[in-house]
Amino acid sequence: MFQVTNYSGNRAKDYELLNKQLRALSEGETDEIALLSNASALLNQFLSEVNWVGFYLFKKNELVLGPFQGLPACIRIPAGKGVCGTAIEQRATQLVADVTAFPGHIACDSASKSEIVIPIELENSVYGVLDIDSPITNRFDETDQHYLEEFVAILQEYLA
Repeated sequence: MFQVTNYSGNRAKDYELLNKQLRALSEGETDEIALLSNASALLNQFLSEVNWVGFYLFKKNELVLGPFQGLPACIRIPAGKGVCGTAIEQRATQLVADVTAFPGHIACDSASKSEIVIPIELENSVYGVLDIDSPITNRFDETDQHYLEEFVAILQEYLA
């Protein structure tokens, strides 16, 4: 049975624990909705000061809302638009300290002030993105980026 533990206060160790928990939750599961649902719930439980955690899946040249935790969100995002669309177009993580300064930002939730979006690829094709929003400006940093990219890499193993 999966159980969230108390966090140590050491961000690197906590993220390593998070990634181990993702592996434990995902082991033996092949259904993508189940995997993404548990992954979003795990992140929502682990991360502080976030107001939305979830996935958009790439279908027919647009991102379509997938499993998430938070308020209702934009259902479709065109490729190349907003932070999520830019992440898949550039195939690179977008670490946005202040979403109001991001050209073309799509405000699904007006409370969001910062965002990190990590593209997900399977077999050299865009699969989707992990999108995390915070109501605090400059919430995410390089440590978050490193370990969340690792989180996505682990998830990709189970989605493949």
